[in-house]
Amino acid sequence: LEGDLLVLGAGGKMGPSLCRLARRALDAAGRTYLTVHAVSRWSDPAAAQQLEDAGVRTVPFDLMDPAADLKELPDAENLVFMVGAKFGSADAPSHAWVVNAALPDRVARRWPDARIAAFSTGNVYPQVPVSSGGCTEDDPVGPVGEYAMSCLGRERIFSHAALTRGTRVAAIRLNYAVDLRYGVLADIASAVRASEPVDVTTGHANVVWQGYANEVALRSLLHTSAPEPFTLNLTGPETASVRRLAHWFGEEFGKDPVIAGEEAPTALLSDASSCHALFGYPDVTLRTLVEWQADWLRRGLPLSGKPTKFQVRDGRF
Repeated sequence: LEGDLLVLGAGGKMGPSLCRLARRALDAAGRTYLTVHAVSRWSDPAAAQQLEDAGVRTVPFDLMDPAADLKELPDAENLVFMVGAKFGSADAPSHAWVVNAALPDRVARRWPDARIAAFSTGNVYPQVPVSSGGCTEDDPVGPVGEYAMSCLGRERIFSHAALTRGTRVAAIRLNYAVDLRYGVLADIASAVRASEPVDVTTGHANVVWQGYANEVALRSLLHTSAPEPFTLNLTGPETASVRRLAHWFGEEFGKDPVIAGEEAPTALLSDASSCHALFGYPDVTLRTLVEWQADWLRRGLPLSGKPTKFQVRDGRF
């Protein structure tokens, strides 16, 4: 890549590790003169300092402040958009739309000449039969609920920028990233370890190691395009059985999982074979992730306290 990197929403679950990865990659490529700008409110000074220590420039800024002027933020040739509102969207749908759709319009107007990799979600697709293998990028969208609709709104806003201003865009439809502090596996493992029921009504899901997701997001900047955005499903290769995962964690913890419900015939599933063909398979396997997650919990290491709610079927988060 040529030019600096600006990461908006860098203080979220994935942002800090993505910024570190980008900094290390630039340094390894001899691009020490390029800057990684990490934009967030940075309400936790320690988190900001850790990134500063890693060579990332943190920029305290409230993107949702109506008085905030995006012109105060740095110019950059490359931008990763990670801002999003999900939980609480059922009760405050207008907030979800402001964050997920209105803010992207301001961003696209402020950086019209940048390459923009915008995180989206597999929730823009409808639920499909488990036997289908998941939706591909060519399948029609069918968002369920305000959150999913507002995320499709985000895609449409960036698509409009690509069409009307030639902004090069990549829309990254991710579901679900796994960091040992959070994710589908953390949700299931925690329930099994606590002998709490694991509801298998939503009986299948896609997961992918967060390190791979960050790598793909950064590499997708080289594939941004206009007037049609580059659209990519980002997840792992398996249609993972929730029941099977619960039993794997049961083996790890030496206890029988408590299973509740019966598997529905449909689930929110994505086919990421185009991603794997372009960027390679994820380098951490599902079974390895299960082993890592179990070890993490056994050692009493911290969780984010932010469940994925992957079980939700009505789009209400």
